[in-house]
Amino acid sequence: MHSKKHLPEKICPVCLRPFSWRKKWQRNWESVRYCSSRCRNHRGRVDTGSEATLPGRKDGRQKTVKR
Repeated sequence: MHSKKHLPEKICPVCLRPFSWRKKWQRNWESVRYCSSRCRNHRGRVDTGSEATLPGRKDGRQKTVKR
C-alpha cells in the first residue's frame, strides 16, 4: 500500500478543499486549478440563494454551502 502524504497538494478556489496530485494530471499539474469538473463548471457563479456557513475548518476559513 502506498502512502499519499508525499504527493503535491493544491486548494480548489471554488470549494476551498485540498486536492492531491493524480496520475492523469502528471503532464499539466502546474495548470490544474480545480479539484473536479463540477468545480471547474461552477467557477464564476455567484449564488444569491440561501447559504449556510460551516464553522471549524483547520485552516481558519469558513466554507459556504447551498441548501
